[in-house]
Amino acid sequence: MKGPDLRGPARRARALPARLGRPKPADLVSGMVTGLFSIPEGMAYAAIAGFNPVSGLYAGVVPPILGSLTAPTVLMVTTLTSAIALTGQSVLTDAGLDPHDLGNVAALTVLVGGLMLLLGLLRLGVVLAFVSNAVMVGFSTGIALQIVTGVLKDATGYRPQGHNKLTQLVDWLVHVGDWQLAATLVAVATVVVWALARTARRLESVALLIAMVAVSLLVAALGTDVELVRDIAAIPAALPSFTAPSWGAMPHLLGGALSVALVALAQAAGIAPSMPNPDGSRSGVNGDFVSQGVANLGGGLFQALPSGGSLSRTGVAASAGARTRWAGVVSGVFLALVVLTVGSLAERIPMPVIGGLILVVGGELIWGKRKDVLLVLRTSKLSSAAMAVTFLATTQLPLQQAIVIGAVLSLLLYCVQAARRARFVALVRDPQGRWFTRPVPDRLPPGEVTVLEYDGTSLFAELPTLRADLPEVTGARNAVLVLAVRAAPDIPSSAIVKALRRYTDSLHAEGGRLVVAGLQPAHLAVLRRTGLADHLGADALVPAEGPLLGPLDRAYGEAEDWIATRTTSESDGTST
Repeated sequence: MKGPDLRGPARRARALPARLGRPKPADLVSGMVTGLFSIPEGMAYAAIAGFNPVSGLYAGVVPPILGSLTAPTVLMVTTLTSAIALTGQSVLTDAGLDPHDLGNVAALTVLVGGLMLLLGLLRLGVVLAFVSNAVMVGFSTGIALQIVTGVLKDATGYRPQGHNKLTQLVDWLVHVGDWQLAATLVAVATVVVWALARTARRLESVALLIAMVAVSLLVAALGTDVELVRDIAAIPAALPSFTAPSWGAMPHLLGGALSVALVALAQAAGIAPSMPNPDGSRSGVNGDFVSQGVANLGGGLFQALPSGGSLSRTGVAASAGARTRWAGVVSGVFLALVVLTVGSLAERIPMPVIGGLILVVGGELIWGKRKDVLLVLRTSKLSSAAMAVTFLATTQLPLQQAIVIGAVLSLLLYCVQAARRARFVALVRDPQGRWFTRPVPDRLPPGEVTVLEYDGTSLFAELPTLRADLPEVTGARNAVLVLAVRAAPDIPSSAIVKALRRYTDSLHAEGGRLVVAGLQPAHLAVLRRTGLADHLGADALVPAEGPLLGPLDRAYGEAEDWIATRTTSESDGTST
């Protein structure tokens, strides 16, 4: 008697480490750098939005661990971003709920996670596939600019004024005289040390960490008076504790949670194109949705603010040499260890140091988009306009509004491009049975077979607009038009049925005939239910069966036989 077959479980056991990948030495350094960045950046984002800064700190513990373990985009770090923090605060305020109440924060974060998970499981990430590259370039560049403008105050001590990011950037440049000398020099020194460290190939992956530690020690040694992390809030020497969501708040937060989820998912959608997987594996939008949902469901129960794929934190991880998903896991674990053991030392990190390094990361992200921007500009004026409008919307409007504008622009671009492509192509068969394309004739030649094939994205949606491109039927005695529709992906609408009926009536009145070849079963069913099949005649419908060009060959042969029969009957005087 044979024992149980253990090969299946063994394969699954081997597949799990392969899917997770093996951690690299560079992942340890990258995770440490990213974890340290999470202290001031997370606390600053939370404080700017009016949350307890410690909740922003805790968003760098559980969410990155869960998100990195499950995300198909292996370098993506899931944590708090400035856009998510600001949107989340707006949602709680609009609902009349206290953003400092841990139960309310947990309710919002868990709801956001649940919605993300649901969108991923329903595979609605495919919607983002229809977002044009031009719109995504504009959106990603705008987000990178937001990252830069978000730390200008930390880097120079001057908080720029303005209602949008562009005016804030201009205001910051105009008021260079108001920059604090000490903060500016520390930020500049941070950038200089980073740049020098990168000149040594062996130090390139740890340049961010070297700059952070070296300049922080220098500031402490010189006693330079600049803002420190502890000026934002104290770091408790404790891990986040379990917090139950306020269930009564959830009905008031459902709509707002969807807005937060969309902002987070849209931000994360720009990460995969910017940070392809180093191992060459493919990312998956739906999988990224699910991973961010899992990260928020777990983080929400442990005092974390809503989180999503962070372009800035992912940029930090990549710049520090991240090679696998373990860099994100290490960042969460390392942050937890820092909080438990040396939180008081982390409080001494100068904010201008963080500001300088975030300027570096944001600048690299913007510089990395230059080729994409040039490509869009060289592609078409319409795509360039869409990119510019999305960029302006991202920098001047709330992100949830910018997302809607980007989605509408993508839809318009798709429709315009589809309409431009929509056309009929005439097919001509030579004596050897080979098919060649020709221009569509203005009129159907009498006594001949004309074959038209549709070249576009949606025949049955666009046929009414193509009615003018169909050949005129005047004088089309004994002419047959074969309409090849095998590649049509959609189902005829009532407007299509009416258009085909009118054209058929006109052609019949001239003594001609319309044949539709390559009909799928669903197409045939609609034509029969609407009565158009009877109107055309059963022998005028050729189903998509057999070889690829079989229906077209059959329709063409039957059309020639019909013309020959009609011509013979007329010559004998028997035709009506």
